[in-house]
Amino acid sequence: MPTSLSIALPYPIVVGDIGGTNARFALQLEPNGPLALLGRFKTAEFASVALALAAATVPAPVRPRSAVLCAAGPVADRRCALTNASWVIDGPELVGLGSVEEGLLLNDFEAQALSLPALPPEVVEPIGAVRPGEGPQVVLGPGTGLGVGALVRLDGRYAPLPSEGGHVDLAATDAEEERVFPHVRRVEGRLTAEAILSGPGLVALHHARLQAHGLPPAPGVDGVAIVNAALADHAGAEADTVRLFIRVLARFAGDMAIVFGATGGVTLAGGILPRVRALLDPAAFRAAFENKPPVEALPMRIATRLVTSPDAVLHGMAAIASDPARYALDYAERLWSR
Repeated sequence: MPTSLSIALPYPIVVGDIGGTNARFALQLEPNGPLALLGRFKTAEFASVALALAAATVPAPVRPRSAVLCAAGPVADRRCALTNASWVIDGPELVGLGSVEEGLLLNDFEAQALSLPALPPEVVEPIGAVRPGEGPQVVLGPGTGLGVGALVRLDGRYAPLPSEGGHVDLAATDAEEERVFPHVRRVEGRLTAEAILSGPGLVALHHARLQAHGLPPAPGVDGVAIVNAALADHAGAEADTVRLFIRVLARFAGDMAIVFGATGGVTLAGGILPRVRALLDPAAFRAAFENKPPVEALPMRIATRLVTSPDAVLHGMAAIASDPARYALDYAERLWSR
């Protein structure tokens, strides 16, 4: 049985980040070499990951021999059914179809966690002045859903802690939330963090705010329209919704920080936050993040930062392929090959 010390995925390698809405692919020709972005594709435009992968690699200068993919859903037996899309990603099937010779499939926020040590400095920016320390790290991010993961270091290797933290219950904590939250659509009878802190959640939150404040409804509005309107008018109803979204996210990030004891820092990823950076007030974010009595001393010393590029996780997956011994993964159970 192979161990992490004997694994060597053949190059060239394709890395892919597959979500409920978008799939992103990049090519690396050699270990630790530069990444060449192959493109971003709408998941709904392809019937399967094999077809999307084929479309992505057609313009590549060489054919990839292996793949490291992450997907937005639980991974078991080398396969993943996407939580918010119809694809079922089956690693051995990709090998059987001739897409690649070998590969590795990760949960998306497992991959986000593993990417933390490899993020280039130019794709992250601090939120507030607290500097990162040593210890566990947390990564979370609103996209089509709400992903949560953590990373710890064991015997010199990085180990991911996958999580379904986005599905915990969310309660109102101030007068504004108490007014708005009752109007948010429940998920199977529950108000979860993901019901608000996601792309669809932003839309639900906006409709709930309008209803709670007696404002006229906005039929047909989607998350893109809300963000565009918020950026165009920082005093408008959409901007108020985005600021409430960010405040609730900061509070939830603080919750995850104290759950994991994340003294190594909390990193925010996902496709929504980079677009609304102009409405993210670091002081207000930190105030909501740190407001955790009686344990506020813990989040007060935990750094927070924002990933500014939606493609950042691809660097992390390329780092796993380049140096698999650095990561505590059960490669024997998870790799797929001919």
